Amino acid sequence: MTSYKSRLSGQSLPFYIQLWNELKRFPKALHEGSQNPPTTSGPAAAFLISGGIGAVTMMVAHHLSDTSKAREAFLRTLGSWIPGSVSTDPMWGNIGSYAGKETMFLIGWLVSLAILYPTLKDKNVKPRTLFFWMLSLFTLATVMTWHPLFPYLPLH
Repeated sequence: MTSYKSRLSGQSLPFYIQLWNELKRFPKALHEGSQNPPTTSGPAAAFLISGGIGAVTMMVAHHLSDTSKAREAFLRTLGSWIPGSVSTDPMWGNIGSYAGKETMFLIGWLVSLAILYPTLKDKNVKPRTLFFWMLSLFTLATVMTWHPLFPYLPLH
């Protein structure tokens, strides 16, 4: 762990320099790879793309809940399984319908994963295809949070 220069002078390097020297070696350990590397990229692509689908699903649920009290009540009920979603304690409050929106994210992610994984498990997905779908879906989900595009959303 100590460098050649420090061994010659007989001095010990500070811990942060020793740590940095170890961190610089980190990618070298990664490139050695696994004894049994994956042969396809489809399973990883399915998980990553389905995360983007889950994010868009959550934002659609958010917009639907802000346009209808009945849908907001449904989401509040749907997310009631999450600890802290409903609390009468004024100190801790509650997260209300946001728990249902998180649940919609989970449902969107799992349903799309159940469809994408079997479809892509034996395929090799090109990195640019994966990048396109991830960038598109996460950008869409992010843009959906921007109030000027959706003036009916309350600013609170």
